[in-house]
Amino acid sequence: MVTVFRNARVFDGHAYLGDVGDVVIDHGRVVSVGGTAEGDAVVDVAGGLLAPGFVDAHVHAVQGGLERIRCDLSETDHVERRYLDVIGEYAARRPDVAWILGGGWAMAAFPGGTPTAAALDAVVPNRPVFLPNRDHHGAWVNSRALEIAGVDRSTPDPVDGRIERDPDGNPTGTLHEGAMALVARHVPRTSDDELYAGLLAGQSYLHSLGVTSWQDAIVGSYSGMDDNGPTYARAAAAGDLTAHVVGALWWDRDRGVEQVADLVQRRTALSAGRFAATSVKIMQDGVAENGTAALVEPYLDRCGHATDNRGLSFVDPAALRVCIAELDALGFQVHVHGLGDRGVREALDAFEGTDPARRHHIAHLQLVHPDDVPRFSALGVSANLQALWACYDEQMVDLTLPFLGDERASRQYPFADLKANGAHLVAGSDWPVSTPDPLQAIHVAVNRTAYGEAGRAGTDPFLPEQALSPEAAFAAYTSGSAWINGRDDAGTIAVGSVADLVVLDRDPFEDPASIGAASVVTTWVEGRAVSTA
Repeated sequence: MVTVFRNARVFDGHAYLGDVGDVVIDHGRVVSVGGTAEGDAVVDVAGGLLAPGFVDAHVHAVQGGLERIRCDLSETDHVERRYLDVIGEYAARRPDVAWILGGGWAMAAFPGGTPTAAALDAVVPNRPVFLPNRDHHGAWVNSRALEIAGVDRSTPDPVDGRIERDPDGNPTGTLHEGAMALVARHVPRTSDDELYAGLLAGQSYLHSLGVTSWQDAIVGSYSGMDDNGPTYARAAAAGDLTAHVVGALWWDRDRGVEQVADLVQRRTALSAGRFAATSVKIMQDGVAENGTAALVEPYLDRCGHATDNRGLSFVDPAALRVCIAELDALGFQVHVHGLGDRGVREALDAFEGTDPARRHHIAHLQLVHPDDVPRFSALGVSANLQALWACYDEQMVDLTLPFLGDERASRQYPFADLKANGAHLVAGSDWPVSTPDPLQAIHVAVNRTAYGEAGRAGTDPFLPEQALSPEAAFAAYTSGSAWINGRDDAGTIAVGSVADLVVLDRDPFEDPASIGAASVVTTWVEGRAVSTA
């Protein structure tokens, strides 16, 4: 069926074209751009924007979907009492569930970013509770969960994590990084059908936000999550996977290069249809808010004095080089979590000598040492931006800025510097860490402020010299991320391109200061509408 998009302003994946006339699609492809045309169906865009569908280059769709159908705290006001109300109400509605699971709470809602088991005990005293925070680098548990796991004052911290404790050494209810596994290993296995429901819920939500394709940044078992690889394979085989998805197979940091053979086998077993398990995810460091992001210079204390903490490198840098070289040689793309400047540098060092055709990328990039900014282009490593984080919010103000110091804090999320130095930019949300709405992230990338959150996030732009142009930000979320997923015929509106498209209710290029006000009208995958507002 020939479909004509009329009265649209057009962004083609690289440049804003404005009103160029009709865009026509047929058999899942763009067949003409410009002029006037007739077709079997006409979509009146009514002066809104027609753009390539958004491609999320770093998302956890199954995990996000599961949280939406469990105890979802991601949309709750960042206030401890409100979280407790939601948790208590959920537990009361679900007396049949053995464990209260879900997550999405913000660290900034609690003193020091560390909620307590005692607070949870007041609303769920008799059943275990395990709730990862929104960045999934920490979890909030109650006393029953600690009891089941046998975690007490005598339990040592794991090498890759930390148990929050009171002055007497007793666990207080927050588990950081690898310490989450102490409780997570006791959480009942998520059933295959629940994982499937989570994927379908996540996919539906992403489509409603204009996302037509993504890279799932963890495919495997991690931090209490059951392996979601078979879930994707099942959906692809059944025809229920409407998005094109690249899966980044999880690199087990407790193992070494011997696991590569397993990854090769998984790549073959899982890849089919619209799902390709062709990437490998390595988490090299943690996050700044809990002091686990790997830094070149140490964190500061609240008085501005240097501590002895430089964060964690989860994979020994020398071993990282060996592992990445082996994966590169076997044709894998490597997707690294690098958030601190040392973590980013260790990843770049490991990419020395690899094949740029693999399209390797580093995600998050909160801190990049100035010496390392030009290396992205030189090495052919893409910069995977989570732009929504590049603004003032409680987490930045309360849990990050005081511990970095002025000089280091002034070089966070250096998007403009990366762009100016020739880095290939791609973009993702890290949902359920933060909203998967690309328009909210693009708004921050362009304005360096969060849209509509003046009361919580402030109105001052965060390091505005690092803002991207609207074209660059939209390109990162469309053609840039399509490219990182190996889809060279998607992410653009040009003759022959795959008709993965999004229609917005307005043209955000007319008023970049209000990009976040735009909303999705329809989302199209291969010329078929998959979501309608």
